[in-house]
Amino acid sequence: RLQKLKEMFVSKFGSAPKFYARAPGRVNLIGEHIDYCGYAVLPMAIEQDILIAVEPVQTQVVQLANTNSSYLDFSTSVNNIQINKTKPQWHNYFLCGLKGIQEHFGLNNPTGMNCLLDGTIPPSSGLSSSSALVCCAGLVTLRANGKTLSKVELAEICTKSEHYIGTEGGGMDQSISFLAEEGTAKLIEFSPLRATDVRLPSGATFVIASSCVEMNKAATSHYNIRVMECRLATKLLSKSKGLEWRKILRLHDVQTKLGVSLEEMLTIVEEVLHPEPYSTEEICKCLGISLEELRSQILTQNMQDVSTFKLYQRAKHVYSEAARVLEFQKICSEAPANALQLLGELMKQSHISCREMYECSCPELDRLVDICLQFGAIGSRLTGAGWGGCTVSMVPTDKLNTFLKNVKKAYYQTDGQRLAVENNSLFATKPGRGALVFVEA
Repeated sequence: RLQKLKEMFVSKFGSAPKFYARAPGRVNLIGEHIDYCGYAVLPMAIEQDILIAVEPVQTQVVQLANTNSSYLDFSTSVNNIQINKTKPQWHNYFLCGLKGIQEHFGLNNPTGMNCLLDGTIPPSSGLSSSSALVCCAGLVTLRANGKTLSKVELAEICTKSEHYIGTEGGGMDQSISFLAEEGTAKLIEFSPLRATDVRLPSGATFVIASSCVEMNKAATSHYNIRVMECRLATKLLSKSKGLEWRKILRLHDVQTKLGVSLEEMLTIVEEVLHPEPYSTEEICKCLGISLEELRSQILTQNMQDVSTFKLYQRAKHVYSEAARVLEFQKICSEAPANALQLLGELMKQSHISCREMYECSCPELDRLVDICLQFGAIGSRLTGAGWGGCTVSMVPTDKLNTFLKNVKKAYYQTDGQRLAVENNSLFATKPGRGALVFVEA
């Protein structure tokens, strides 16, 4: 692959690349939509990645090309980075990483670069192809400008810089991309960012299956509405408990300030919030503020026209999912005889909560989860933002081949469009290593 990339680079730019950078995609085993609420998640890096060949140049221009001809070439001055939020094209994700590093170091005359990119992560599949591209671009810019940062600092900068494209993500994707190590999943905790090894039990393999429904979270408002619903739930819960609700932004902070367990937070959600959707008028009434204040102080620009919010369901999902993550880690570290069954049960519960409380599934994902469970998966759930993308299933290793064959037949071979992409859509994966830069010997 590297040799092929090098040859394409030479024919494209007329000279050889000076170094390469790679950043992996990831699969989240459990802990969906809770990183931006401040809660720990449990992902692992996958073998699929973004690989970029780079040559720093004297001109102050970045030229970007892609081995996939459906992604058009792009070039821009490094002193004038414009990121278009309305059309999230591939090069804008590269520019996010570039801009993040430039701003962090206050680079006045950043180095220009020729870059050729090759990606093996299926796009819009919930396996973090866009964050891997942001991380890889950050790493490339760092190296080309002769700067150094720790992996944690890089992850934090790339998390912030992905916000340039309008996605209010929480940092899981960037953190695992940099902090992953081969052979182990990670419990990723936030503020401060830290990663702890989670040894997965033997006897099972994780299988990723694409629903073949594409979901680009930057191009959709679903994702950002959920972020806002969690923020509004935070405000109402804080206010009801006499906390300084104006200063509290995340559901995790409510728990910390009250000093209670996740189970107790679930009880508080039942007491304080109602299952019916809240109108903006009702939210204003609960907080004792005007509609003008809600719009200018709390709602982001792209939320001004949303008139109802589901707060009870979102908070319930977040607190129960946060508890499942900790339980998953505990089972992995204690390794009881029935560990696989217990982990499988948590994955099933997570999917039900994503489907019913967070409403981030879709009919195809639900059908795929059912098929995977029917053919022997011990646990299965959507992974990534949802609304399309992939499922992750835990399958007994000795049943892997039969499982793959049956899922192919039941899900992919019944539909012409899915059949065309089945080879890249269903695969077993092991925990892979994190982002790195390398130079050819």
